[in-house]
Amino acid sequence: AAGPDSGPILEVKGISKAFGHVQALDDVDFELYPNEIVALLGDNGAGKSTLIKIISGVYRKDAGAFYVDGSPVAIHGPLDAQHLLGISTVYQDLALVNVRDVASNIYLNVEPTVFGIFINFRKLYEDANRVLSQLRIDLPSVRVPVGELSGGQRQAVAIARALARGRRIFLLDEPTAALGVEQQAKVNQLILNLKEQGKTVVVISHNLEHVFEVADRMVVMRRGR
Repeated sequence: AAGPDSGPILEVKGISKAFGHVQALDDVDFELYPNEIVALLGDNGAGKSTLIKIISGVYRKDAGAFYVDGSPVAIHGPLDAQHLLGISTVYQDLALVNVRDVASNIYLNVEPTVFGIFINFRKLYEDANRVLSQLRIDLPSVRVPVGELSGGQRQAVAIARALARGRRIFLLDEPTAALGVEQQAKVNQLILNLKEQGKTVVVISHNLEHVFEVADRMVVMRRGR
C-alpha cells in the first residue's frame, strides 16, 4: 500500500533554484512513496515544471538534497535520474518519431539486435506487444506509424516506452492536455494501470476533475514554495 507507512522511495529536501533575479523554487520538500499517484498542482509560474526538471536531472539545483530509499544521491543530469532514481519523464511534446512505427518508438535507441548489428524485428514486435498488453493499451498494430495515431494513442505509446525501460517513477507533464473527452478518460485509465503495475506516478495537471479521478495525494505549489 502507498503512504508514509512504507517509507519514501524518493525525497528531495530544501530544493531551491533561481534564474537570475527570479526565485523559481524556495526551500521545497517533496517525497514519493511506492505505488501511489501524486498530483502536482499550482498556477502557471508556481514552480511545478522547474521542480520536475530538477528531479529528472534537466536542471541543476542551487541548494538541497536528494535521497533514494533513504540514502543520499547526487544527480548531475538526466542519465543519473534515470539510472539512480529510476525516473522516466513524459513531456507534453512526447518526443515521438512520427515516421517510425509503434514498436520502434517504444524501443527507440535500445532495439533488440542479432549479433549486435541487425535489428531483431520479431523480438521487437513481440516485446512491444507485451508492454502494451501489460498496460492494456489497445492499438491497431505495433507496425502502424505513430504519426497516424490519435493524441491519446500517442500518449499511450510514450508511456509504454517509459515502462519498457524498467522505470519505477513516472513524471507526466499535463498528460490529458489537448485531448478529447474520450481520449482523456483512456489516459486516466492508463495512469491507473501504471499504479497496478506497482509504479509511482506524478501527474502535473490543471484539470482538477481528472486529478480527483486518479490521485491518491495532491501537492500544491505557490510562488515556488
